[in-house]
Amino acid sequence: MITAAQMRAARALAGIDQKTLAEKAGVSVPTIQRMEASDGNVRGVIETLTKVIDALNACGVEILGDNQPSTGGGRGVRLMQPGSSGTPAK
Repeated sequence: MITAAQMRAARALAGIDQKTLAEKAGVSVPTIQRMEASDGNVRGVIETLTKVIDALNACGVEILGDNQPSTGGGRGVRLMQPGSSGTPAK
């Protein structure tokens, strides 16, 4: 699963606009707009969502799910758990 916020953030990290993502994924701009406007998890046809995720991966963006470790190196962004202080445990 991918959330609308993850999708917007991934696109921003890739430095591409909605039109470019749509072209790379082979979907329409209104499809990208609907996905990014979703509440919570993106809803839609699995095949379309897979195309979008593949396009983001091709741009060098790795989509991480809850509690999923990163398989690659490089910089990244992850939301903290609600209530987390953001400081390492002692």
